[in-house]
Amino acid sequence: MKTTSDFPSINERTPDGQSNGGSAFKVLVVDDSMFVTKQIGQILSSEGFNVVGTAADGLEGVEKYKELYPNVDLVTMDITMPRMDGVSALEKIIEFDKDAKVVMISALGKQDLVKKALLIGAKNYIIKPLDRKKVLERVISVLK
Repeated sequence: MKTTSDFPSINERTPDGQSNGGSAFKVLVVDDSMFVTKQIGQILSSEGFNVVGTAADGLEGVEKYKELYPNVDLVTMDITMPRMDGVSALEKIIEFDKDAKVVMISALGKQDLVKKALLIGAKNYIIKPLDRKKVLERVISVLK
């Protein structure tokens, strides 16, 4: 009787959320929308990423980043949030860690804020509504 080891899997590949060493990339998700936070979490988890924390606004995001540092490989940061917006939070995170990898998440029509974020030090951006393929493409391009 044949076993599964007799049939090599053509679909076997390392999940995109894992580094070459095999450990999962650690991500902090900062967004005031629980729906978007959950959606990003599901997209990233499905590829082997480890969502190590979430924050509901920029202020909480900066505090969480400092708390988790250096165990954060990437931050996804919404631009429009209460208490502290994403661009200000990005500035604070870059001040704290100039090598931080932050991907901004924005609604359509916020191009000026996206440009500002990229000039400050964001590594990439994603436009809502979220598209699984684009989210993974942009996040992976920043990490690899």
